[in-house]
Amino acid sequence: MTAFPNEGLAAAHGLDRGQMSQLGALLDLTESDEHAPTTVRSAERAADVHVADSLTALDLGPLRSAAHIADLGSGLGFPGLALAVALPGAEVALVESQRRKCDFLERACAYAEIENALVLCLRVEEWGDGRGRNDVVVARALAAQPVVLEYAGPLLRVGGALVDWRGRRDSTQEAETACAAEQLGMRLLEISRTEPYKDARDHHLHVFEKVAETPARFPRRAGMARKRPLGC
Repeated sequence: MTAFPNEGLAAAHGLDRGQMSQLGALLDLTESDEHAPTTVRSAERAADVHVADSLTALDLGPLRSAAHIADLGSGLGFPGLALAVALPGAEVALVESQRRKCDFLERACAYAEIENALVLCLRVEEWGDGRGRNDVVVARALAAQPVVLEYAGPLLRVGGALVDWRGRRDSTQEAETACAAEQLGMRLLEISRTEPYKDARDHHLHVFEKVAETPARFPRRAGMARKRPLGC
């Protein structure tokens, strides 16, 4: 079993030995499972690129108090699985539409003994039971930001928050996102620059609050958000 290689990171986020062991197990599976959906396979590198990057969200207020979290387009399981380990009192839904990735997520939950994560193998637009249920929605490298907002808005309770991992900032795209947010009952709270590991560049967490009920017409039918993103 791979030992989690960054004790300083674990200490910074208040993780105990058991949680470090679970993160080590995730790294072990990422490295050893030929079906792991990532190009970053080495445990040492994945500890930075996947785990450290995921845990940056713990510095945000909404995550620490969240009881229900949804990770959209979960893929390899980051940030969702790392957050489930760090926040054992929260229930984390891993929403993923591709069967092979769902299978990997199931293996990862079992291998790392993560009992507070649930794999939902369906499209985000099809998760009717999740509407208005979540305190926080997270998304990492999922889609254009207006698309992520349309996915996330209906799933959040009023007062809940979306945390969206982004790279370099783009003022034009941010203006389009602001228009989309207004249509969905969302508003931008903050954009936080992060440096989760030594050679990280242009990492930002965009945090949106749900301030009003999302109109019932959202999300649109499967595929429409990507095909015709909301904007000005």
